[in-house]
Amino acid sequence: MEETISLKEIFQTIRKRLSLIILITVLAVATAGVVSYFFLTPVYQSSTQILVNQKSSNDAGINQADIRTNIELINTYNIIIKSTAILDIVRDELNLERSTSSLNSQVTVGSVDNSQIVNVTVSDTDPIKAAEIANKIATVFETEITKIMNVDNVNILTPAIATENQSPVKPQPVLNMAIALVLGLMVGVGVAFLLEYLDNTIKTEQDIEKLLELPVLGAITTINMEAEIENIPTQKSMSRVRSESIGS
Repeated sequence: MEETISLKEIFQTIRKRLSLIILITVLAVATAGVVSYFFLTPVYQSSTQILVNQKSSNDAGINQADIRTNIELINTYNIIIKSTAILDIVRDELNLERSTSSLNSQVTVGSVDNSQIVNVTVSDTDPIKAAEIANKIATVFETEITKIMNVDNVNILTPAIATENQSPVKPQPVLNMAIALVLGLMVGVGVAFLLEYLDNTIKTEQDIEKLLELPVLGAITTINMEAEIENIPTQKSMSRVRSESIGS
């Protein structure tokens, strides 16, 4: 037997289980808020920008070909910045109590709008330490790149600065709670329809018609026997009524 569900039945199911849906949603949002504010460690970011120019291929100065070559080499510079040749020196000079691979995971390197500018971003639980690591990477790269490649012009355009009351980049409690709100609603609605699907009890005449595919000819109402017994007049009250009627 093929079962179909109408839009009206969907709204009836949601309305019937509305309290459960709201409860699940509230619990999801509250859990996300508590975890975000009290259990997750804030992470801060600090960035520095480096301009890298390769030596000119002729004495006439830098031409379009040199600029295009420098831009194509940006990916190479990005790899070098995150290599052990740079990060090992940074770790040793700053006396960082972490491995080079762990430091590597904190560093993000990329070019700015396909230019010769390299942007180095460092994430850390301490905003001052993040700025310190970013600046150290820039100075070490400025020194070491001349030994690794034929590059003689490296300038630090914007050093990393740790500001007061700096906001963490993660966690983002509001975003986490918004996601939890959506997920909570989805889970709540899903649970509501699951409970409705698993509920095989017959409650209305419509349920009987769907189950048996037969029309309902009549229904027996529930009789409250206790109330009926209380409403039945006793023999004493009947005698009183009879004597009152004879006297009148």
